[in-house]
Amino acid sequence: MDRLEAMRTLVNVIDRGSFSSASKAMNVPLATVSRKISDLEKLLGTRLLTRTTRKLTLTDAGSQYLDKARTILELVDCAEHEAQGEYLAPKGHLVLTAPLLFGRRYLQPLVTEFLAMYPDIQIQLHLSDQNVDLIDEHIDMALRVGHLPDSNLVATQVGTMPFITCVSPELLAETGPVNHPSDLSHQPCVTLDTRLPFPVWQFCAPDTGQMFEVPISPRFRVNSGQAVVDAAVAQIGFARVLYYQAFPALKVGSLVSVLNEYEREPVPIHMMHVARGRMPLKLLCFLDFAIPRMRTELAEMMTFRQPAE
Repeated sequence: MDRLEAMRTLVNVIDRGSFSSASKAMNVPLATVSRKISDLEKLLGTRLLTRTTRKLTLTDAGSQYLDKARTILELVDCAEHEAQGEYLAPKGHLVLTAPLLFGRRYLQPLVTEFLAMYPDIQIQLHLSDQNVDLIDEHIDMALRVGHLPDSNLVATQVGTMPFITCVSPELLAETGPVNHPSDLSHQPCVTLDTRLPFPVWQFCAPDTGQMFEVPISPRFRVNSGQAVVDAAVAQIGFARVLYYQAFPALKVGSLVSVLNEYEREPVPIHMMHVARGRMPLKLLCFLDFAIPRMRTELAEMMTFRQPAE
């Protein structure tokens, strides 16, 4: 029996809450996961897990063994990185992920600049609007826009991003000014396809700070933030997006912002990675390079805020 593999299997089962979830994460048959745990329990001569139809719980022996197993696996990973020289020099393979539009527009330029400085590092950039699990997908660093759930990941905030309601100047001239979010109930709107039968947009009352919802009637729904902006530029309707998504169109005047005083609190932007005792130099160098540059880029973007018309 491969003891290290059995330890990894136990850690996966506990972290994911079930044998079936661990099986999917490890890409091995469910029977294999069950057999490895059973073999480990036979080797140790004690039960590690109490299994019922509803949940898994660690025995006292299992809890103690799991803590030691995590430490051993971290030491093995560290030793492998050291043997490969990743703690002595910035080299090796980095896997990064970011939202599609934000990553292409703001992270990819930093990646290309970084690669020019570090010829012994290779980077794989995964752009997707679906959040992926860093551990399951073996990802070194993720850039996330929005509030983060509680986790064991290490997160460094690099900025914030407000929401913005915008419209083409031509359409605004036709509809007349909107003075309150409720005015949008009677205007054509473009929105992300959330599959809700009665979509609403959230705003914040400037005098009380209370959040309130405005029902809208989308004329066009689409599952891409960039497509929402493009439709708004094409005078299809009012749009509500994150500021970075509309920034280029706002900058050239293809869109104008409205109802700025009713916008909700900006959402944070973080760079995050898995918490480990010692960080490979390739990741440390990338974070040291990218974090200050990303902060500067976002701060400069926010200096351009077009007033509502």
